[in-house]
Amino acid sequence: MKATTPPATRKKKVLIVDDHPLLREGLTRLINRQPDLLVCGEAGTTPEALAAVRKHPPDIALVDISLPGSDGFMLTKALQARRHNVPVLMFSMHDELVYAERALQAGARGYIMKQEPTEEFLHAIRQVLAGEIAVSRAMTNQLAHRLRTAGSRSPIDQLSDRELEIFQLFGAGRTSREIASSLHLSIKTIEAHRANICQKLSLHGTPDLLRQATYFLQDEWHSPTG
Repeated sequence: MKATTPPATRKKKVLIVDDHPLLREGLTRLINRQPDLLVCGEAGTTPEALAAVRKHPPDIALVDISLPGSDGFMLTKALQARRHNVPVLMFSMHDELVYAERALQAGARGYIMKQEPTEEFLHAIRQVLAGEIAVSRAMTNQLAHRLRTAGSRSPIDQLSDRELEIFQLFGAGRTSREIASSLHLSIKTIEAHRANICQKLSLHGTPDLLRQATYFLQDEWHSPTG
């Protein structure tokens, strides 16, 4: 009697959401080389990502934080609101200790930095697919510390996700015009965010904002009242 060949295990489908085509191309090559993973679509914006999810529902979405006219947090929340059962792994060049908690609050199942080794990136994808939360050990320790000291949060936590992104761009030396161009927003919108940031952090004008934003990028946040 002829032996039957066991059916091949279905590869998990991955959607890549990032506004840099070269990065998407590199990730696609990496993921498609894996025996258990397959890229089912790519997107560079939130509308493109939502359309891709409807057309070819993935098993997981890899979502960058910085997207034109929107951000990864808004996309993740949109997926939740539309009841798309798609787990999200957010990835970015931004510090995990700053952004991972926000990613989880938005509904993501994990966060990994783009600087991580390939093995760690693939491990995080498989963790999320297995129903686990994918963050580093350092982030796990920080979250535990936050729970123990819930009353001692940083003033930075008052900023919205978009305000934090703009705050960091100011700290990196970008002008309002450059930030508006990179985020596909108007200068008026950037200036409105700048004013809100100053109010929330009790900063006195643009020089104070730029100084504190630079300190923040250097991990040396100085409270204006401290």
